Amino acid sequence: MTRDTPPDTVTGLELDRYLGTWFEIARLPMRHEPEDYTDISAHYSLKADGKVRVQNRALDGNGELQESIGEASLATPGDASRLEVTFLPEGLRWIPFTRGDYWILRIEPDYSVALVGSPDRDYLWLLARQPAMGPAKRQDFLATARAQGYRLDALIDTPHTGRPTAEPTT
Repeated sequence: MTRDTPPDTVTGLELDRYLGTWFEIARLPMRHEPEDYTDISAHYSLKADGKVRVQNRALDGNGELQESIGEASLATPGDASRLEVTFLPEGLRWIPFTRGDYWILRIEPDYSVALVGSPDRDYLWLLARQPAMGPAKRQDFLATARAQGYRLDALIDTPHTGRPTAEPTT
């Protein structure tokens, strides 16, 4: 698959089953998540207006809790596998071109593991409902990423130290 062809996303994704807490298992580098961050989790919940509240939490290199609250919406009505996410303050979320693509590329039938990426293939996350994943499952999902054209030579494995960050707040 070439980088000019958009990656395939999950057909028929059930957003209500996707909601809840996910732990980051691995990611491609990005400026908002320094390499020394550990215990990265994300909690997704449905808002009254139908958008999704995104709460990301992590421990920084000093062990201090870092948190960012964002909002996701469907990029295309009726297709929950292609979301647009923003972490700008609420009053600035109307500004064009401030949303990032969050495409769900693959999901386990029981919604226990997900592979998420951006269509330009610059960003990729391997997520699970538990903070650990067996090597065979990890390799299987990463093989999907490779087949979709993602380069994984810079992949970062996210350490989980047992210090929880996944408790959602309101």
